[in-house]
Amino acid sequence: MEKNRELGSIVRGMAPADLRLYYPGGDQRRFWQGVLSHPAYRSALREIEEEGVRLSQDSIPQLTYGLFALYERQGTRLEYERVYFERRRRMNTFALLSLLHPEREDYLTSLHDILWAICDEYTWCLPAHVDASSAEKIRGTIDLFSAETGFALSEIRLLLGDMLPPLLHSRIADEVNERLFKPFLDHMHGWETATHNWSAVCAGSVGSAALLLVQDSERLTQILKRTEASMACYLQGFGADGACLEGLGYWNYGFGYFVYYADLLRKRSRGAIDWLREEKVSKIALFQQKCFLGGGAVANFSDSQPRAAVQTGLSHYLAGIYEAFESPPLSLSAGYREDHCSRWAPALRNLIWLDPGRTGKEWGEADYYLEDAQWLISRVASGHERYGFAAKGGRNDEPHNHNDLGHFILYGAGEVWCSDLGCGEYTADYFGEGRYGYDCNGSQGHSVPVINGRGQSEGPDSEAIVLEASLETEEDRLRLDLTKAYREPELLGLIRTMVWNKRRPQPELTVIDEYRFNRPPDSLLERIVTRVKPDIRLEDGEHAVVLGGSKGKSGLVIRYDDGRLTAAVQARTYRDHYGKEALWYAVDFEVKQPETVMALAFEFRFI
Repeated sequence: MEKNRELGSIVRGMAPADLRLYYPGGDQRRFWQGVLSHPAYRSALREIEEEGVRLSQDSIPQLTYGLFALYERQGTRLEYERVYFERRRRMNTFALLSLLHPEREDYLTSLHDILWAICDEYTWCLPAHVDASSAEKIRGTIDLFSAETGFALSEIRLLLGDMLPPLLHSRIADEVNERLFKPFLDHMHGWETATHNWSAVCAGSVGSAALLLVQDSERLTQILKRTEASMACYLQGFGADGACLEGLGYWNYGFGYFVYYADLLRKRSRGAIDWLREEKVSKIALFQQKCFLGGGAVANFSDSQPRAAVQTGLSHYLAGIYEAFESPPLSLSAGYREDHCSRWAPALRNLIWLDPGRTGKEWGEADYYLEDAQWLISRVASGHERYGFAAKGGRNDEPHNHNDLGHFILYGAGEVWCSDLGCGEYTADYFGEGRYGYDCNGSQGHSVPVINGRGQSEGPDSEAIVLEASLETEEDRLRLDLTKAYREPELLGLIRTMVWNKRRPQPELTVIDEYRFNRPPDSLLERIVTRVKPDIRLEDGEHAVVLGGSKGKSGLVIRYDDGRLTAAVQARTYRDHYGKEALWYAVDFEVKQPETVMALAFEFRFI
């Protein structure tokens, strides 16, 4: 941001926070009456009302010490978090229903009770994010979810106004002050200088809560100075290409909270401070439309889900600011229940930022090379079908890192044929020393070579060197030197070339790996990762691996040199992000007679 801004004078000139931050003219009742009557909101309102019925039948679930202690005892998170997030779902649902139907006393009563219960929680942090050795350390911690909770309570307090009793008004203000503002100003927090989602979510939530609650201009200035510094750190995590190395899910999360804060600050300051005018921010805003391969399938590198929905409110807001931003099709809109963390800020904005006039359309053909991230992404249309290809270089020390240099994803006709497993179940070990033993994180769960039984290594020295990255009308190419990804003394060179041929009605992919060793390795295999059950069979007189393609359905054929390679399939499982066993297949092509110099080619053709 411009260094010559005098933040203090801007803050002193701010008008008090009021409903005009959220509604045209500040007319809340008229807005929600319009929502109730407009067909564009019908599906979302139905979900919210159904959740209201479900939640009304149950009492508030309790966050017991036994649940809290599970993370320290066995490293698991989901048991506590499911209850924690169900309480947030309850808060969100009854707050929205109270705004929609202020005449319903039952909704208001349920909202008052859950707000009180959340104020009663020992900590708003998750057990995985605190040092549980002392109460003092827990109470001095601000994590993602405590910051989000403080922001949510502050916003609900403003929006509900006199629908909340005075005692709840004062208690919310007191709790947010004690749990967010005081510890924020008392000492520095590690996330304040982070260059990933934590700085945006934590600082953005603290800053947003302050913009809504803090009336003393000197105190607000102190908070915003620190918040502004964190936002600058967050942006440093992006290159000029605007790519979010943490993946699309964390773009929705981190960049979403960056925008929620930037919006409130812009409005409170009457445009004097406007992060959304920054050139880099405009590039980051376009990342979403570059990630989708077709339908809901995305280039889900890092800890990201293979399929994604969009936050329609955030998308429509950005489309109103940036001319190059492409509104997504409404079919990709995230449902109210989809966020398992039950975050208030996007849930509210999916309603108040929704523009019924923006219907959007499926993203069309496009080719992108994100130079800083070293991602190549292509979408191709053939008749009514969509095909997509994504591949990456980069380094094996990225945020939410996977050891995946040279990995690729292949999509076509509604199916992801060559997959990225995405994020697994978050546990203590998942973010600890055992991280790369998880298939979804280690290179064993990616479409990359395995040399002498070992995969790629993590660390800043494990980097891909881009030798060629070209986007042409008929062909895209990405050529990477992957030698540094492996700690094999015998390996002198490994060059992977990926050619995405768009000349034919259905595109084709060719992957060529060129090896140089100082002596032949003991073993060498090429791995392809898929969630579709493979079949090794003769296809046009040659051995091939076939995915799908039965009974007239679409499929993929992987052709290889069966004179040099032996194909085999392993069925494997891992625990996905929600703690469920997920099946995947490793298609391994083992070299029969490894040599000092080899070139191995694979062709991927849709059928």
